[in-house]
Amino acid sequence: EVAPRVWERLGSVVDLKGRKAYGAFFPKASEYRACVEIIDLAEDAELGLESAVLPGGTFLPGRLRGEPPELYPRIGPTFDALSGAAEPDLDRPSLELYRRRDEVDLLLPIR
Repeated sequence: EVAPRVWERLGSVVDLKGRKAYGAFFPKASEYRACVEIIDLAEDAELGLESAVLPGGTFLPGRLRGEPPELYPRIGPTFDALSGAAEPDLDRPSLELYRRRDEVDLLLPIR
């Protein structure tokens, strides 16, 4: 699976503790990115990390709680259920906000 490898690679470059962490899935490109909050722009740039801004807007929220790694396979089906409740905006990424080790907020962009 792509997402665990992406997180493993990011975690090998930067300490994820103490930073907001986001997963971003861009549907048109079928691309998943692991993202962390910038704490020190110059220091993060030295690590070779790409800088970007996640787009805002209106989102349909969901929240998952549970123990990793069993929590992670529930993300996709939960996004599918959210997509059934509202029309997703395919021009913006779906976001996963990792609040705690055992809690993830899911944000489906809607029009």
